[in-house]
Amino acid sequence: MDYEVIFFDVDDTLLDFGLTEKAALHNAFVEFGLPTGLADYRASYKELSKGLWEDLEKGLVTISELAVERFRRLFLVHKLDIDAEAFSNVYLGYLGQQTHLIEGAVELCEKLADYRLAIITNGFTAVQQARIGNSPLRYTFEHIIISEEVGSQKPDKGIFDYAFAKLGITDKAKVLMVGDSLTSDMQGGIDYGIDTCWFNPQGKDNLLGSKPTYEIRELMDLMEIVGKVRC
Repeated sequence: MDYEVIFFDVDDTLLDFGLTEKAALHNAFVEFGLPTGLADYRASYKELSKGLWEDLEKGLVTISELAVERFRRLFLVHKLDIDAEAFSNVYLGYLGQQTHLIEGAVELCEKLADYRLAIITNGFTAVQQARIGNSPLRYTFEHIIISEEVGSQKPDKGIFDYAFAKLGITDKAKVLMVGDSLTSDMQGGIDYGIDTCWFNPQGKDNLLGSKPTYEIRELMDLMEIVGKVRC
């Protein structure tokens, strides 16, 4: 397929969110006087946060509500007397300071220099801008489209409408969506009528019910899809 525009997700596609989250949570817990907080509460936090991100994709919560609610629930469960909003603000500040690249991200984007590249990410505007801005990818993308700023999130068609308008795209056949999430990146692209490429480094089973156009295990495998030759 002769693609001209490639949309990338950010977290766990180009940037390693697991490492970023771990470092930011640890720093926030330390600041609030809980040096063992990461070990004590991370598993619980991840479960609560995952559920709320799923609710966000369904339009059941806003991203600003998610930011605080995950910590409010965490502190309630563990009977911690901590202000959830204050903790959230500190955590997001540390989150924006962390930049951990997925292997192959820089090399891939360099080899895609002839394409129009853009970001579509569900996330917090200041955090995502800071993380990308502090990375070697900071000058790579024509536009960085972030759900908090747009007021719509993947898989909702609204964020794709916004992206197409922002880039002046008229031909869906020329666009490819690349990401790690079946429910937001892949389902969003499929519903919108554009081709999709599932980045699945761990070889997870596809339980979506819909099949992405392509599936890759390593980022550089995308070059074979877009017709480039590896160097």
